[in-house]
Amino acid sequence: MHDPISRTHPPVKAVVLPPHEAYDLVYYEQRLADTHLLEEAFAICTLRMPLLAVPVGGSRRGGFYSVSCVCFGIAVRDALRGLPGFPDLRVRWSPLRDTAHNVEWGEKPPSLCSCEEDDAVRGRFYGYSDAAIARHTAARSRSQEAPTPQCALLDVPTPLPRDSRSATSSRALPDMLERKSRNV
Repeated sequence: MHDPISRTHPPVKAVVLPPHEAYDLVYYEQRLADTHLLEEAFAICTLRMPLLAVPVGGSRRGGFYSVSCVCFGIAVRDALRGLPGFPDLRVRWSPLRDTAHNVEWGEKPPSLCSCEEDDAVRGRFYGYSDAAIARHTAARSRSQEAPTPQCALLDVPTPLPRDSRSATSSRALPDMLERKSRNV
């Protein structure tokens, strides 16, 4: 059973950082139709690696941030609460063991099966460009033909190394935006 006060459980925190600190910034730069949203995004660090939380706006109707433990989900939800572009924050607990839970915001995501048409609907919901959706569905089609499956998820970003621009930037976020959650 989950026990956030056990010695083996990492400290529960969620720190809000400027978007250029996120390891997956390039992922979103290459996929979002409305890249201006990146200026309004926040990097959230729960353990070691800050990842991007992109607000709703433009064609992006919803977003999510995956966490390994519900207590981190609560911390991320609390850290994003009140920030512009993150309406209707909620933690969606995965019913499956050893799978990610999600902090979601905006409209509820479409409930779809796993096919190319659904990938396009899901991609548009999360505000991805037509070109990014086309690349994903083409890669997905190729992976289904290949003898070994490849992972090409559209709606779950894989952290990418920081580019030189974000690694050299040292903007500080005002104290009022940096939030640490209480231990749960």
